[in-house]
Amino acid sequence: MTTITLTQAFNHTQGVAQIYSMLRRARPDTKQDLKNYVKVFLGLHVPDKRICSEHNNPMDYLWHTFRELSFVNRESIGEIRDARYERPANADAVVWANRAGGKTELAAVATLLDCIFKPHCQVRILGGSGEQAGRMYEYLMGFLHNGFEQFLAGPALKAKCRFANGSAVEVLTQSATSVRGQHVQKLRCDEVELFDEDVFAAAKFTTQSTANLTAAMELISTMHRPYGLMQKVVSSAPQFGTPIFKWCIWETIEKCMDRSCSQCPLLSDCQGKAKAASGYLKIDDCITQMRRASRAGWEAEMLCKRPSLQNVVFDEFDPAVHVQPIDYDPNLPLYRTLDFGFVNPFVCLWIQVDSSGIVRVIDEYVRSRATIDVHAEQMRSRTPVPEEQVAATFCDPAGKSVNDVTGTSVVRELRAMGIVVRSRRSGILEGIELIRRAVRSGDGQSTLVISPRCQRLIEAMQCYHYPESARAGELPLKDGVYDHPTDALRYFFINHNQPAKTTTRRY
Repeated sequence: MTTITLTQAFNHTQGVAQIYSMLRRARPDTKQDLKNYVKVFLGLHVPDKRICSEHNNPMDYLWHTFRELSFVNRESIGEIRDARYERPANADAVVWANRAGGKTELAAVATLLDCIFKPHCQVRILGGSGEQAGRMYEYLMGFLHNGFEQFLAGPALKAKCRFANGSAVEVLTQSATSVRGQHVQKLRCDEVELFDEDVFAAAKFTTQSTANLTAAMELISTMHRPYGLMQKVVSSAPQFGTPIFKWCIWETIEKCMDRSCSQCPLLSDCQGKAKAASGYLKIDDCITQMRRASRAGWEAEMLCKRPSLQNVVFDEFDPAVHVQPIDYDPNLPLYRTLDFGFVNPFVCLWIQVDSSGIVRVIDEYVRSRATIDVHAEQMRSRTPVPEEQVAATFCDPAGKSVNDVTGTSVVRELRAMGIVVRSRRSGILEGIELIRRAVRSGDGQSTLVISPRCQRLIEAMQCYHYPESARAGELPLKDGVYDHPTDALRYFFINHNQPAKTTTRRY
C-alpha cells in the first residue's frame, strides 16, 4: 500500500486548485464547452433540448449572447472559427419564456460571462420594476461570491460592481432620466411587459458598439397580454431580423421517468413531451401550479401560447380559424370600408360577402401622415374593378364634418375625386356586437374570414382591448393603434345591407 504524506497531499491539493483556477479563466470556445463551464463553475444545469418544434432551448440563448467574437486574434479560437460565427452587425435578442423558465438567472449568467471574458464591456440591467432588476443583480452577486471575487476591482456595491479588466455592471431604475445618457455595450431588459413606454423608448438609444464588442439590447419577458409591450416586440422582431428565443415548460421541466401518462394531469398538454425533457422544474410543482391557475393563465404563463385574453374585445377571434388564404372573386360584389386619420392611420379594407353570408376581408391599406388625395389614388390602384363597379364604400360618419381650415370635408373631397362614400350613425357597442357575432355566433359558427395579407387587421383583432381598470359597459381603449382597423371593419358591418337611401349623403 502506498503511503501519502500530509505534505504530498497539500501539494496535490494546491496543484488541483491552481488548475481549477486556470480553467475558471479559460474562455469556452464551443457551445458544449460553455454548458460545461456553467455547470462546473456556477453549479447550473442549463437545459439544451428543444422539445417543441417551433421553440428553442435556454442554452441557445446563452450561446447566442456569449459567442460574439470580441478578440482581435481569431486564429486561436478553435471551433468558433466556423464562418457561421462571424461578428454580427448587432447582437440584439428577444427572450420569450415561461414563468420559472430561468430567464432572469440565465441573463445574470450572461452578464457574468460578458464581464469576465469581454474586457471593457459595460452592462446595464433594467427591470420592469426595481425589484425585478434587483433580482438579476442578486443572482450575479451570488455567482461572484462563489469563487469569482478574484475578477472584481474592489468590493461589489448595492447596485453596481466593477471588474479588473474594465468591465462593469450597474442596475438602472425604471425612469427615462436613469436611462438617458447611457452608452453601453449590453442592456438587459427584464420583464419588458411591465416597462413604461417612455422608458422603453429611451432605452432603445443606449447601446453602442466598440472596436471589439457588438452592442446588444436584450428584451426578456413572459408575454402576459396580447396587447402589451412584449407582444409588440415579438411582432416587430422579424422585421428587424432580431432573433426570438422562445421556450416553455417542456424545455425546462425535469425528465419524466416513471409516471403513467394516462394517469397524469399534464397529459393533454404534455402528450409525452416530458419523457424527452432535460430541465429542472419538478413535475409535481407544475401539476400543482396548473391546478391553481385558470386555463388562460396556464397557457400564457407556462405554455407560452397566446396570452390571457382578459380585457380583449374579440376574445373568440382565432387566427387558426379566421385567417385563411382568400383572394378577390369576380363573381362577388366588392365593398370598401374606411376609417379616416392623418397622425393616426387611415385604413381601407376590401371586403366581399359570398352567397352563404361569409364576410371575406381580402386586402387592407393602412398609412399615416398622407393627404386624402394620396389615399384615394392608392384605393383606386388597389381596387381590382373600375370605380363604378364597387358595390359601396362605407366610412366613419365623422368624415362629413367640415374642416375649419379647408372649409370642406373628407367626404366631399373623396366625392370630388370620383369616390362616393356612405355612412350611418351608430353606437360603438352596436358595431362591436355585429363583429363578435361574425367571429362566433350563438350556435358556434363563424362568418368572418381574413386574408393573411391583412396583417394590421389580424393584429388588431387580437389586441383591441378595454382599459386595464375597465368598468361594466366601458368602451374599448382608443389607443391609436388597434382601434382604427377594427373601426373600419365595424363601419362595414354597420352599413352592409342597410338601404342606400338612408345612408347616402350627396353634396
